[in-house]
Amino acid sequence: MGIKTVAIHSDVDASSVHVKMADEAVCVGLAPTSKSYLNMDAIMEAIKKTRAQAVHPGYGFLSENKEFAKCLAAEDVIFIGPDTHAIQAMGDKIESKLLAKKAKVNTIPGFDGVVKDADEAVRIAREIGYPVMIKASAGGGGKGMRIAWNDEETRDGFRFSSQEAASSFGDDRLLIEKFIDNPRHIEIQVLGDKHGNALWLNERECSIQRRNQKVVEEAPSIFLDSETRRAMGEQAVALAKAVRYSSAGTVEFLVDSKKNFYFLEMNTRLQVEHPVTECITGLDLVQEMIRVAKGYPLRHKQADIPINGWAVECRVYAEDPYKSFGLPSIGRLSQYQEPIHLPGVRVDSGIQPGSDISIYYDPMISKLITYGSDRTEALKRMEDALDNYVIRGVTHNIALLREVIINSRFIEGDINTKFLSDVYPDGFKGHKLTENERNQLLAIASSLFVASQLRAQHFQEHENSRVPIIKPQVANWELSIKLHDEVHTVVASNSGPMFSVEVDGSKLNVTSTWNLASPLLSVNVDGTQRMIQCLSREAGGNMSIQFLGTVYKVHILTKLAAELNKFMLEKAAEDTSSILRSPMPGVVVAVSVQPGDMVAEGQEICVIEAMKMQNSMTAGKTGKVKSVHCKAGDTVGEGDLLVELE
Repeated sequence: MGIKTVAIHSDVDASSVHVKMADEAVCVGLAPTSKSYLNMDAIMEAIKKTRAQAVHPGYGFLSENKEFAKCLAAEDVIFIGPDTHAIQAMGDKIESKLLAKKAKVNTIPGFDGVVKDADEAVRIAREIGYPVMIKASAGGGGKGMRIAWNDEETRDGFRFSSQEAASSFGDDRLLIEKFIDNPRHIEIQVLGDKHGNALWLNERECSIQRRNQKVVEEAPSIFLDSETRRAMGEQAVALAKAVRYSSAGTVEFLVDSKKNFYFLEMNTRLQVEHPVTECITGLDLVQEMIRVAKGYPLRHKQADIPINGWAVECRVYAEDPYKSFGLPSIGRLSQYQEPIHLPGVRVDSGIQPGSDISIYYDPMISKLITYGSDRTEALKRMEDALDNYVIRGVTHNIALLREVIINSRFIEGDINTKFLSDVYPDGFKGHKLTENERNQLLAIASSLFVASQLRAQHFQEHENSRVPIIKPQVANWELSIKLHDEVHTVVASNSGPMFSVEVDGSKLNVTSTWNLASPLLSVNVDGTQRMIQCLSREAGGNMSIQFLGTVYKVHILTKLAAELNKFMLEKAAEDTSSILRSPMPGVVVAVSVQPGDMVAEGQEICVIEAMKMQNSMTAGKTGKVKSVHCKAGDTVGEGDLLVELE
């Protein structure tokens, strides 16, 4: 649009992508958000210093803060977002629900008013009937929300939610409403101007969530018919008009299996998942927000808003999906390559090779969006994009994302907000290999092993090494491969780039360029094209291969080495039931035990806050506390010892 931009950043974000892209940059403080991105005085100072005329607040931090919008208005700086009264009305879940009722929007039965204490919370919960949702009045992004199925959980929920709300929003007021079991989370994108016009830009299906935070989103929703879509769109616009809404905003609904929909909340900002709407409507939402803020009327009429094709977004996080569907992981990206060379792929990211993922901010690496003429094409493209995405240096959730989009229930559209816990009741365990896929993996691994051996042999022959090495040409390589504690015997032979591999009696032909330096390797196994990533190869025969999204550890030895390996001693595993280690990096908020205390299995020992979420750590067994290695305020790393039991 030809508009010059100023990026604000904290000290640790000095070399981040948004800073490099902007025309100017101003540091607004130290890493903790309260000292930088939430530091209104420093931000106002940066605005004055650079003489900025308008501010786009992004997705988080101050994007829904009415005080910030007021400060800007006082200085005659335009806030690229709605007016203060709309932020206030919709940002308060209590007020927004009353307004929604008045605007004839369907709402969830619940208690309208502020809950004073845990006793009152229990009384209200019983009146509404369990299950209930306890949530922060000023909240958003899944923070300060708890579901309670009984009185005890209501008391716990009241305590945790008010603490989380106070630390995330500086406001500990809570409200309680009926929890709709197994709902879908479907939201309507709205766009309003300062002249009283408002449009709905179709819906986004955001039901795949963990801890009330979205993981996979798509537009349109496979579940809605045109009548329900119109009804939801019209109610969303009615609400927007009731608060004289101008800018892009989102009205979130819970939809039950019978297509009854209930108003959840309105986000008075741009949503993280807005790209899927841009893909199917052709509108650039940020450009529209800037035009509206400048005072232009909307360029489109409701009849002009199409649904063209299908778009899917996966949130790629620096998280370990094997720990409760994603506990934060921190580290430096040693290698990073986005799959933007593929058709119909868009990547919105804020990082690059060498970037640090720190404990201070949300662990999102990027939003990966694919677009196709229909849902099948969009999902196929997503599968390819995930396979072609190179992320090294941090643990990431690509395995989980890929499993979700190929899951039969997901493909049929049979989803709700409990999808992950329903499909993976014992937690996520990675891709379950079929026998054919297992043989493909073993064939690829043995081909990689032989290719690297041949390369090493090649170097030895051509360099005048001091030790003369006589290497006979090996026709067949007999290998022993261990995968998931099962040992397989494999025989491999090669002619040029093609390997012929016999795995447990079945023969497979594997062809590739075998460029061992490339992070991505396209391999053809009996006519099936697979994109794999070899993450590590060690001299002792350990190899990590990302195959079908999941990382598999294989141990490959030649037949002779495997026979000798039987004489190696096994390392004894440590008894972990009596020690508590931190499952993730974070800050200790509270320690509730001291040496000498007796604790029961499952009892809370301490609370760790990581990336804006509070996590309760519990005892693995009943016993006496021997020693405590942390105190409130300590910063801990993953694997750090917290408490020992006798």
